[in-house]
Amino acid sequence: MERIVLFLVLAAAAGAVAWVLRRRSQDAPTQGSSWAVPAQLDRADFERPDAAWLVTVFSSATCLSCQATWEKARLLASGAVAVQEVEAVEHRPLHQRYGVEAVPMVLVSDTTGAVRASFVGEPSATDLWAAVAELREPGSTPEGCDHGQPGT
Repeated sequence: MERIVLFLVLAAAAGAVAWVLRRRSQDAPTQGSSWAVPAQLDRADFERPDAAWLVTVFSSATCLSCQATWEKARLLASGAVAVQEVEAVEHRPLHQRYGVEAVPMVLVSDTTGAVRASFVGEPSATDLWAAVAELREPGSTPEGCDHGQPGT
């Protein structure tokens, strides 16, 4: 009988401790995972403003995924596609002007500077290349292929 009473006292104490600890802890605040993506670029701010398409990689020198993103994006350079890396320290005024707070951020813009596709975070080579191909020649990529988020 003493064991049962001792067990009930210990269980009640454990329950009380758990209740107090639960009241003290707070749930972590939820944060949105979206970052503002520029909808428009001034092509005069970037290299080759006359190119039909501009792929801009906003990056940071200390970001490993930025380096990987740049390696994928730079292969898109051609006569019709200008590709430029905009590093956060070297090109701070451009990061500030366009409100870029997350890197890597890839923007694909047309001759008017309208952002037609974007990626926040490291895109796969397939998704990045498909986005540019689809913009250059609509219908050229298979159905269901992710073409980046449209500029907003």
